[in-house]
Amino acid sequence: MKNMTLEKIAKVTEGKLFVPEGFEGAEKKEIQGAVNDNRKVEKDYLFIPMVGARVDGHDFIEGAFKDGALATLSERELENPVGPYILVKDSKLALKQIATAYRMELNIPVVGVIGSVGKTSTKEMITSVLSTKFNVLKTEGNFNNEIGLPLTICRIKDEHQVAVVEMGISDFGEMHRLGDIAKPDIVVMTNIGQCHLEFLKSRDGILKAKTEVFEHMPSDGLVILNGDDDKLIDADTLGLKKIFYGMNNQQVNARDVQPIGLSETSATIKAFGESFDVTIPLPGAHNVMNALAATAVGHTLGLTIEEIADGLSRAETISGRNNLIKIRDITIIDDCYNANPVSMKASIEVLGKAAGRSIAVLGDMGELGDDERKLHYEIGTALEDNHIGYVFTVGELSEEINKSLSNTNSSCMAHHYKTVDEMLVDLLPIIRGGDTILVKASHFMNFSHVVEALKTRLA
Repeated sequence: MKNMTLEKIAKVTEGKLFVPEGFEGAEKKEIQGAVNDNRKVEKDYLFIPMVGARVDGHDFIEGAFKDGALATLSERELENPVGPYILVKDSKLALKQIATAYRMELNIPVVGVIGSVGKTSTKEMITSVLSTKFNVLKTEGNFNNEIGLPLTICRIKDEHQVAVVEMGISDFGEMHRLGDIAKPDIVVMTNIGQCHLEFLKSRDGILKAKTEVFEHMPSDGLVILNGDDDKLIDADTLGLKKIFYGMNNQQVNARDVQPIGLSETSATIKAFGESFDVTIPLPGAHNVMNALAATAVGHTLGLTIEEIADGLSRAETISGRNNLIKIRDITIIDDCYNANPVSMKASIEVLGKAAGRSIAVLGDMGELGDDERKLHYEIGTALEDNHIGYVFTVGELSEEINKSLSNTNSSCMAHHYKTVDEMLVDLLPIIRGGDTILVKASHFMNFSHVVEALKTRLA
C-alpha cells in the first residue's frame, strides 16, 4: 500500500507505535494490505483485530504474526509483543482512517455503486465490462458497509487500474462516512426503492441519505442515474455532471428486450449515438437496466462499443442473486441473499417465464417500516399477474402474501408455514420434472437452507 508506512498509520489513527527489540526500522516499512480476518493475513500485512459479540480478534494476534503480518493494531497494550503494534482507541475507526488516508494516495478512478436495489448485480456487470480493458478491483460479495468498504479500499494494489465499490447504508450520515472514505469519481445510482424504511421513513428520506455521497466527489465527478426512477430523474447532483440510463428514451437506453428462456435476455442498446445488439447471459429486464448502467460507465472510461458488448455478454451471476441452478430438468432460481418489494416482484416476473410448473418459495422482507404488512400483501398481485402455480410462504410477515392470494380467490395454490423446516416437509415431495422453483427472502430468513435442501433432494 503506497506510502502506508507504520509511522504514517500511527499518525493517521492517532495511535502509538510500539517496535519491539529486533524489529528496528519497521516504522519505515509499508504494509502490503490490511485485513480484519487472521485467515487472510499475507506477508507484510497489517492485522486489524476487532472485538465482536462472540470473538475477540486480539486472540489471533500472535497467529497473524506467524502468518507473516508486518504489524497489528491493538486496543490494549500487549505484554511481550511478538512484533510491532499500534495502540489505538478503536480498531474499527482506525480501519476507516487508514482507508481514507490510502485513498488519497491512489491515482485510479473509483466507481461507487449505490441505490436501494441491484447494487451487487450492477457492480458485477460494471466489473465484467471494465475487465475487457482494465485490471479491476471490485467489492467482494456485498462488502459495502463501514467495515467492508474500507477493507475493499485497502485491497487495491499497484496493478489495479479501476476500483468498483459497492456502498450500502441504512441510516442518515452513513453515506457521508462512506463517501469520505471512497471519494468516488463516478457514482451509479440504481434506484430509490423501499429498503430501510424502518430508519429512513420514506423514499424521500432514502434519496436524501444516499445523495450525501455527492458532497464527497471531485468537482469533475460524474453521476450515472436511473432515469426511469421518479425520484432520481429530478435528483440534485450539486452541479455534478450526470448521465441518465433507462428504457424510456434516456441517453443510454434499450429496446427490443426479449427473454431467451430463463437464462438469457437479448436487447438492442443505444448509447451516445451508437447502437449494438447484445445477449446478456442473465434473466429479466432488471438485468438489462444493470447492463445500461455498465454501458454508461464503460463509455465514460473510454471503452469501445465492441468492448462493452463483449463485457456484457460475459456477465455472471453470484450465489444467492438470480443464480440459476440446473439439476436434470429442474431449475432452482437461487435469489435468497436478500429481498425487498422491487426485487421480489422482479424475481417473480422471471419465474413467470418458466415453461413448466412455477413454484415460489418466499419469506419475509426486512426493514420496511410501518408499511411492512401492506408491502408484503401487495406481492400477491405480482404472483397472480405472473400466473405462478404454487406459492409456499414462511414467516410472520409473509403470511400477508398468503392472505392476499386467498382474498382475491387466486388460482395460485398458496400454503403458509411458521418455519422453513415445516415448509420443506410439504414442498420437497411435490417437486417433479420440469419444475422451476424460485427461492427468495431477506437474508435473516436463512433461505440458503432451502436451496441446499432442494439440491440434496434432487441430487
